[in-house]
Amino acid sequence: MSHPIFRITSFGQTGAYSLRVSFDDGLSRTIDFEPILAGELFGPLRDPKVFAEVKLDAEVHTLVWPSGADFDPATLHDWPEHEAAFKAAAERWSHAVA
Repeated sequence: MSHPIFRITSFGQTGAYSLRVSFDDGLSRTIDFEPILAGELFGPLRDPKVFAEVKLDAEVHTLVWPSGADFDPATLHDWPEHEAAFKAAAERWSHAVA
């Protein structure tokens, strides 16, 4: 089984928690991250100021936040295939007891 390697070439914020992401194969998609912003890793991104700190890592070509949150570019490229699983995980994370 091969895992495709995609690189993010650019992005722009389109809403409080939405980004328009462009990939090296020409695909662009807008992703609303709000439904998955829960838990220890992604929960801090609920603060709009923190979410807006997103950067494009020049070495691994993905989106990263200073808090350590990031995503595999292939996951973002194929977001419709992964979105439901992330939403289900976020639901579990929001109910986790610290």
